[in-house]
Amino acid sequence: MSNEQNTPKDRPDSGVLLEERPKTQRPQLYKVIMLNDDYTPMEFVVYVLERFFSKNEAAATQIMLQIHQTGMGICGVYTFEVAEAKLTQTMNLAQKNDHPLQLRLEKD
Repeated sequence: MSNEQNTPKDRPDSGVLLEERPKTQRPQLYKVIMLNDDYTPMEFVVYVLERFFSKNEAAATQIMLQIHQTGMGICGVYTFEVAEAKLTQTMNLAQKNDHPLQLRLEKD
């Protein structure tokens, strides 16, 4: 036997016990999708994309053309609360301006 004594750092069970952090998950993301209609002016769609979805004029125009040509387009991808707020803001403005613009949310 050795004369050396075990020091605390030599024993594997002598460390400081740290609380285990719960694993957090990233929030589910949702696409805000704008649907085409034959009545809402293209200029209004571009305006909405710039105002509520922070798109520059070129990006807003490109999305508007996609909506016009394919029947729908993705305005952005957000957490549920943010996506729902943007959808509501857009729908309220469309209704105030008598436009039948429609949007929907879809899980990403």
